[in-house]
Amino acid sequence: MLIIKHGEVAGMLAGREKEVIDLVDEAYRRHDEGRTVLPHSVFLRFPDRPRDRIIGLPGYLGGDAEVAGMKWISSFPGNVAAGLQRASAAVLLNSLETGHPEALIEGSLISARRTAASAALGARMLLGDRRPSGITLIGTGVINREVLRFLAAERPELDSLAVYDTDMERAKRFTADHARLLPGAKIRHCTTLDEALAAHDLVSFATTAATPYTGLEACPPGTVVLHLSLRDLTVPAVLGAHNIVDDPDHVCREQTSLHLAEQETGGRDFIDASIGALLRGTARPAPENGKPLVYSPFGLGVLDLALARFVRDEARRCGTGTRIDGFLPAPTI
Repeated sequence: MLIIKHGEVAGMLAGREKEVIDLVDEAYRRHDEGRTVLPHSVFLRFPDRPRDRIIGLPGYLGGDAEVAGMKWISSFPGNVAAGLQRASAAVLLNSLETGHPEALIEGSLISARRTAASAALGARMLLGDRRPSGITLIGTGVINREVLRFLAAERPELDSLAVYDTDMERAKRFTADHARLLPGAKIRHCTTLDEALAAHDLVSFATTAATPYTGLEACPPGTVVLHLSLRDLTVPAVLGAHNIVDDPDHVCREQTSLHLAEQETGGRDFIDASIGALLRGTARPAPENGKPLVYSPFGLGVLDLALARFVRDEARRCGTGTRIDGFLPAPTI
């Protein structure tokens, strides 16, 4: 068994945003081609603790370098007040020859960066040739830090940043710590959500919201909304937008904003296309009348597997990680 720690993962992913985006791009294409196996995620919840959860995402990603395994990720928002990370994760990869577990990888950074790479791809496809006026971040945690990192790599012309958080001090700490990711950008701390939504035509939601709380009326016409936390937008906001997802069957679950929209309308006609279809050119966004373009990725486990495979292969190449002998039973023959 090869065990790869957080610091080792960070070292192998440092400065490789373009490669990570390419890995996520390829995984989405393979998924759209039907070359993945992706059971529904398993949600472990706790009585009287609706904000806490642990999610299991099993999957198989086919192609030239196939991989199978599972991400096991917890989200405990109360950790933040205690100075701990909200999310923690582990990714287990299995041999496709024997089925044996062969690598255990600390997965919180893999999870955050695949989410941010997905957001950068969504921005690329929905903005097209349009230059955004800047980026607005709703929520100032780890995910939007990584979104900022990946959008800076994908859109180096960005020169303006607006942030909003329910805790203004946290928002100020965020910009003090991470404004270097967008060097020279003009920074604006917004005091209301509507002020933040009106600031720019590219918005990223990465919050811990459990139920919808906002529309998009304050947004400029044609705003691209990266709806990463999935439960921020009201049903009217979803129904009034062009909606792109990663997979309708996965995103219309667990009381996401899109799941609520499906329950209210009795169908999924409000979903325009998947990101894989946009990447492969089998669908195109058709913006009209200044509607917002909302990208709501559930977060497919095959993205984690693609990055975990990359990390495992790099670790093997560089001799990084800790190899544990005797983890499995001894051969019987």
